[in-house]
Amino acid sequence: MRVEVLPDAEAAARRAAELIAAEAVAAVAARGRFTLALSGGDTPARMLALLSDTPLPWERTHVFQVDERVAPPGSAERNLTRITSCLGARVNHGSGRLHPMPVDDPDLARAAIRYGRDLEGVAGTPPVLDLVHLGLGTDGHTASLVPGDSVLAVREADVALAGPYQGRRRMTLTLPALNRARRLLWLVTGQDKAAVLARLGTADRALTAGLVRREGALILADAAAASRLQPR
Repeated sequence: MRVEVLPDAEAAARRAAELIAAEAVAAVAARGRFTLALSGGDTPARMLALLSDTPLPWERTHVFQVDERVAPPGSAERNLTRITSCLGARVNHGSGRLHPMPVDDPDLARAAIRYGRDLEGVAGTPPVLDLVHLGLGTDGHTASLVPGDSVLAVREADVALAGPYQGRRRMTLTLPALNRARRLLWLVTGQDKAAVLARLGTADRALTAGLVRREGALILADAAAASRLQPR
């Protein structure tokens, strides 16, 4: 796992957008398409806005979700709401290149299976995503893989349901799906993430984020989040 420290959150977001664009160009050249999975939360908002204005082969880019809250369509709690507000003009629903997690389905268990098949239809069997963007919670979670949840033990599915967390049930990519990705890109900003990022930097497997593969992973952190990292 490599850590790159940027001066501030704006610089980190800009660097993340640049790296995603570079990975897209390389993936299309190598395999004819680019498969990207995006996380939610407040941290990536600026990255997504910058990405929308970044030249990359959008017509060959498929955007998946890392996780999603079970909330009404259009809710501010839905990660899809922010993704579509930033990237909707690039990968709209009608294009077939935006793949929302089907959390509106009354049968969520079957919906998770269906999303796994959607992943396979684009990224192969088993699906190998080109790039997965991850965030880091102050409690050490990533995606919707939260401490103590039974979803952490799922090994035979790439998409599963997590229990309630902060008032909402979640659908999430599982550890096998994350760990199979060609590239993992973490974006971590803010002083409130400094302590947990320092633990992640030491490969602390008590964190759920610490269960994610470190090989080939890059953390982009602003100076505030990186303030407690041990020098290398």
